[in-house]
Parts: sequence; C-alpha cells; structure tokens
Amino acid sequence: MSRLHAARALVAGGALLAVAGTVHSALNSRSLRIPPPDPVPVGESVSLLMPVRNEAGRVGPALQSLLVQEHLLRAEVIVLDDQSTDDTGAVVRRLCGAYRHARVVHGTAPEPGSPGKAHACHQLASLARGSVLVFVDADVVLAPHAVASSVDLLRSSGLDLVSPFPRQVARGPANRLFQPLLQWSWLTVLPLRRAETSPRPALSAANGQFLVVDATALHGCGGFAAVADKVLEDMALVRALKRVGGRGGIVDGSQIAICQMYDGWRELREGYGKSLWAAFGSGGGAAAACALLTWAYVMPPLAACRGSRWGAAGYAAAVTGRVLTARRTGGRCWPDALAHPASVTLLAVLTGWSWLGHRRSTLSWKGRPLRGRC
Repeated sequence: MSRLHAARALVAGGALLAVAGTVHSALNSRSLRIPPPDPVPVGESVSLLMPVRNEAGRVGPALQSLLVQEHLLRAEVIVLDDQSTDDTGAVVRRLCGAYRHARVVHGTAPEPGSPGKAHACHQLASLARGSVLVFVDADVVLAPHAVASSVDLLRSSGLDLVSPFPRQVARGPANRLFQPLLQWSWLTVLPLRRAETSPRPALSAANGQFLVVDATALHGCGGFAAVADKVLEDMALVRALKRVGGRGGIVDGSQIAICQMYDGWRELREGYGKSLWAAFGSGGGAAAACALLTWAYVMPPLAACRGSRWGAAGYAAAVTGRVLTARRTGGRCWPDALAHPASVTLLAVLTGWSWLGHRRSTLSWKGRPLRGRC
C-alpha cells in the first residue's frame, strides 16, 4: 500500500471513530436518567454535606442554595471548613448562623500528599445522621428542589449512588474551549446504563461536585476513608461501591444544578493538572487515549483542510457530537463546537503536563502538595 493510500485509510478510520462516537452520544442522551422536576416530599432523614477550603469568594451562593432546599421533611446541613487560610470559615458561620438545622465544623488535616477532599468527606459522613448523604461542592448552586429530586431518583431507580452532573458554566476562552469536554467525554465514551452495574473500573463515572448516596451503601464499601489517597476520589468511590455489589453512576443534573469550576486559564490548568494524570489509569493508558482522540478528532479536520472528503465527514461528525452533548447538558453550542479539534489538542497537552508534574512531584492544590494515587 502506498503512503498516500495508508494516509487516506488512517483518515477514514479516524472519521469512522468520530461517527461512532457521535452515534453513541445520541443513544446515551436518550437513556440518560433525569431527576423528576416535581419530586415527592422526602420523609427520610437527609444530610446535606459541604466540604470547603479557601472558598470565601464563591461559597456564598452555593451554601445559601443548600440551606433553603425544599421538600425535605428531616434534614441537617453540615459544613466542614477544611483548614482554610482565608475568610471561608467566617463566611460559612455567618450564613449558617440563622438556620437551626445547620452547623459548621473545623476539619482535621489529611495525610501528607493527599489533596484532602476525600478526608474532608469522610469526616462529614462520620458526623452525618441521615439515611441519605448529599455531598455538594462550594462552586455548585442548586435549584430549590434539587436534593429532593435527586433523592427521589435514587430511590425510584434502585441505585445506591447517583451523581447529578451540573450544568457547567464556562466563561472566557480557555474555559469555553476545555470545560465542555467533561460532559462530552462521558456521553460519547461511556455506556451509561451498563456503567451503573458493571464491575469493570473503566466503566465507572461520578462527579464529586454533587453526589447523592445511600448511607448504608457508603459505609458498606468503606466510604471515603477507603479512597483517601486518591486524586479522583469520586471515581474511586463509585468503583469501591460497585466492587461490593452496589450500583450507581452519572445522571442528568443540568436542570437542577449549575457549576462554574474555574475563572481563567491559570485556575483551569492547575485544577485539571492535579488530576488528569490519574484519569486514564497509567501513563501508557493516557498516551493511548490521547493518541486515539487525536486520530478521531484532530487528524480528520487537518485532512479536511487539504480537501479530504473523509476528513470533512469526520470533522462534521465531531462537531455534531459536541452540539448534541451541549444541547443535552445545557452547554453552549455555537461557535464553540467548531473548535472541537483544538479542545482535544488542549486535552492532550494538559494530560502531558499533568503527568510531567506528577513524575516530578510538583503538583499542588490549594496549598497542598499532591502525591495521591489514581
């Protein structure tokens, strides 16, 4: 086979992968579980738990939305100040002061090298008295019925854990380029219904921004204490849950929660840099995943610039997939979807940067050096 024919075959193969990904994302969009918009009142006890560290500038709206959740007949709110070095503690104490069902506790330090979130969540779970535990990050703002809807879905589906994926707010060029890959990745790659029960580690997904879990199931799998050294503690937790026969995964939270993770390029780079090295299981896995994504989503558009019909078809499929996932999860469609090849390229660059930082032990998050495992 000539080099020209081999190159054409590579482009065609990449284009077909892009088409397959888009078809799968369309099928996933139809099967994605949705919390009910009009939930029944929750009669069982619910614990609303929020770990915070150096979040003085953003915790206010998130905590306020947690304090005024509707349809919860018995609920407690516990905020754990994870040794903040700014005014976070004062902010959360002021907000919780007017609510009898809310309290603020001061957390203990995690093991050296750990990012600390799993340790903070373990402390919260140890203090909680509810039969359902709801973990919410300080950058997530909930709709008034968000918790009741999620608990309703948890119980009606028979799952042990649901992770309502919030609508991601992306402002600024870097965030608009990269953030949509979060929801695009799991809608395109992960068979969502099968992933709820499959024991395979690769078929697991969760988002620690908003987690709703049965308390008995959480304690039965070892809880957050069992994943305290993990950088991606949410993924590790759902894997631990499924290892003991539990069921859970991602559901659509775009109508009940919103999240703005990062404000600019520096925050985005540091935020993803701390964990991307762990996202694919190993250095070889990361290299293979980035190569596959480049084949499917970067090579065809480059070939299209040189007149390749297969390349144009692959690029069209990629853009269509981005538009489908954006519409399904409340994201921005245009013109952002057109930049999908650049988004995938940035993912590969940040993954390499994250692995380099991990190998050199230079990664940190909120003032804590990181040496956590996958």
